[in-house]
Amino acid sequence: MPVTTLDPRTALVVIDLQNGTAEVPGAPHATADVVERNVALADAFRAAGLPVVLVRVSFAADGGDMVPGRTERAARTATPPAGWDRIVDALAGHPEDVVVTKRNWSAFFGTDLDLQLRRRGITQIVLTGVATSIGVESTARAAHEHGYHVTLATDAMTDLDAQAHRGSVERIFPRLGETGTTEDVLKLVSALRVG
Repeated sequence: MPVTTLDPRTALVVIDLQNGTAEVPGAPHATADVVERNVALADAFRAAGLPVVLVRVSFAADGGDMVPGRTERAARTATPPAGWDRIVDALAGHPEDVVVTKRNWSAFFGTDLDLQLRRRGITQIVLTGVATSIGVESTARAAHEHGYHVTLATDAMTDLDAQAHRGSVERIFPRLGETGTTEDVLKLVSALRVG
């Protein structure tokens, strides 16, 4: 379903656009292009008086707070470089933004994201970021389960794999909310007036 409307109390939620992920080439959208589109969205939300939530993933240096459990992929053993978990400079530096630190795929699990949104009367979120099929999709599923209206700006997100991105956009997201482009969302944000 294409983007039809934004609630008067909508927040932009940007997933994992931080130094460590910004260095990874995206598919199908270049990560640099995704950052640029997110900057445009964040600027528009701020200008409309709507919240911008910047979500970052971070772990203790010893990995002690990483998600436990067996998987078929080996756990990370290398220490990430200093600053890998800082929000990219292009989005950082706005004291009015909410910053949420997560340790899981979903930005809702084990964080205060839901509390931060509800305190601000938010009923809808626009989701963007990386990786589409991991952090963005997990957060979209949780947002839907929490009762938020979900909008996904599909050209303001990217993945490590174009097929994984396409699978989320074509099969999962239409079941969770509305999808559209950055431009679609920007047009609707410009029409909102915060009371």
